[in-house]
Amino acid sequence: MKTRRLRRLLLICLIAALGLCLLGAGIVFGIDAYVLHSTSAQMLTTQEAALLEDVDCILVLGCKVHSDGAPSAMLEDRLRRGVELFHAGAAPKLLMSGDHGTMTYNEVQSMKQYAIDHEIPSSDIFMDHAGFSTYESIYRARDIFQAKKIIIVTQKYHLYRALYIAAALGIEAYGVDADYRSYSGQTARDIREILARNKDFFTSIFQPKPTYLGEAIPIWSNGDLTNDSH
Repeated sequence: MKTRRLRRLLLICLIAALGLCLLGAGIVFGIDAYVLHSTSAQMLTTQEAALLEDVDCILVLGCKVHSDGAPSAMLEDRLRRGVELFHAGAAPKLLMSGDHGTMTYNEVQSMKQYAIDHEIPSSDIFMDHAGFSTYESIYRARDIFQAKKIIIVTQKYHLYRALYIAAALGIEAYGVDADYRSYSGQTARDIREILARNKDFFTSIFQPKPTYLGEAIPIWSNGDLTNDSH
């Protein structure tokens, strides 16, 4: 009798655990689908983006640079797209936002140098040295650089989340993807991005301050004001 009751209790526990797992998965995938659906209309081509009016800047989101300062493949493609948009007249300024958390690692300097090497004036290129995450990059674009209407450049899988954060922070944002090629390890990134979209869905609700803020450097001023890293 006791064995039968124990088995019944175990079965109930297993069913409850399975139900909780299914509920959790439903929430995770439901939020992911919502983020994808709510931002898809803001995805543009370079030609469409060039027709927008009164865009404050093109925000290029940072990514890995190699030990010699050369951009990784993903970052190089983001920079290529950002430069293309600038030359197409989509916006008068570039905002390079990435990780410069230590003296020995500097994404934004490499990003700015790439743009300079592609015939963009240094004064039109701003560096955000404290863009440690997608959320922080966009928050700082609004509060430090005072941008209200932006074009965001990154790979498409990442662009949905960036656009969602921008909308939650009250920024009018459009996205142009930088998918010029296939990237090794993309399946793993796609899986991680589902979790990242869920994380930033809730981050966008509570809107914590980024690691660093500071004095405003309006995006319509001189990009060389950002050359001294802090």
